[in-house]
Amino acid sequence: MPTEIKVPTLGESIIEATVGKWLKREGDTVAAGEALVDLETDKVNVEVTAEQAGVLERILKAEGTSVTIGEALGMLGAGDGAGAGANGAAPAAAAAGTEHVEKAAIADSAPSSTASSPAVAESPVATPVARRIAQTEGVNLSVVAGSGPGGRITKEDVASAARPPQPPAAVPQPTPVPQAPAQNRPAPAAQIARPEERIRMSRRRQTIATRLVEAQQTAAMLTTFNEVDMTAVIELRKRRRDAFKERHGVGLGFMSFFTRAVIGALKAFPLVNAEIQGDEIVLKHYYDIGIAVSTDDGLVVPVLRDADTLSFAGIEKGIEALARNAREGKLAIADLQGGTFTITNGGIFGSLMSTPILNTPQVGILGMHAIKERPMVVGGQIVARPMMYLALSYDHRIIDGREAVSFLVRIKELIEDPEALLLEA
Repeated sequence: MPTEIKVPTLGESIIEATVGKWLKREGDTVAAGEALVDLETDKVNVEVTAEQAGVLERILKAEGTSVTIGEALGMLGAGDGAGAGANGAAPAAAAAGTEHVEKAAIADSAPSSTASSPAVAESPVATPVARRIAQTEGVNLSVVAGSGPGGRITKEDVASAARPPQPPAAVPQPTPVPQAPAQNRPAPAAQIARPEERIRMSRRRQTIATRLVEAQQTAAMLTTFNEVDMTAVIELRKRRRDAFKERHGVGLGFMSFFTRAVIGALKAFPLVNAEIQGDEIVLKHYYDIGIAVSTDDGLVVPVLRDADTLSFAGIEKGIEALARNAREGKLAIADLQGGTFTITNGGIFGSLMSTPILNTPQVGILGMHAIKERPMVVGGQIVARPMMYLALSYDHRIIDGREAVSFLVRIKELIEDPEALLLEA
């Protein structure tokens, strides 16, 4: 008897996912533990595997469909590959998910029924919502063309069928205008091919978009800037880089310096390491630093736990591991949860200055930027110095300008004097 392939528990606070890609087609033989389908969540991607060996008899949820925990994705039956696909039945659900990226995903879709014989007519495939609307509006589903995955009838299709046809509106005739010779007239825009492409937004990208908008709408966000002379850190790295790599097996980058500087500044200004919960301010006396990492699927912010207890080598190894797992899609949900403050480095892409958006519910985020040589006055002389702009975006509801500016100045002081930075550690 076939068993259902269900959406597994995806992690804390995650109740919905999107079917990303089916790795098997109907009729394919699968082994126990073999990956069947990728699910996209707002945090990580999850592979659903076969609990037993058998044949993928039927795909119930097409690619791009929204699903919830416990919902059936497909049917897995016993056999050696002689299932629906092997007998010649077209894998309609799989094809529907990849036929066109313009088709919308239906979250409340129901599995269709296959006719038992050619003499039995198949009932129209429609979502439960579409059937309720059709019953209320008196719409015959058998004459409605479905636009959903696999030809499924959606509520929009029923609503369109329920509307009476509108008579064409009378169009006033324009006054004839003398035309230039045909050879001198530009081609109408409608006749010029304008290539376009529609790509379904991944669930992670949708969540990123929602949260960034929420951050701007719910926080009194403000950004302050400063600049830091990177001369001392660059010279220290040049002197110690090879020995550091040989001893610890990891490169000595700028992120360890800035992480240590941020922790020192957070200790001096604890409100920047806080969170608003209702009418209370929660001061956090631990330092879980989020490190923004750019991946092909969008920006993620894995968290470096208890960063204040780590050495420079520990920080570099931790960041390297988090970044590698993020780009390989191996982050666990726990790697992305929590965090008390975030650092983002747009300088690796050449950004000279930007205003980072808060990673709510955090109330502060530091933006690093590209290092550029600029003329600076040092000891009354104009000299070229490697300078970096720093940006601190903060929630003005609990952090005043004095704390924000002083916080950024403290980071500047620690970066420009690495000995003081080592003493902070």
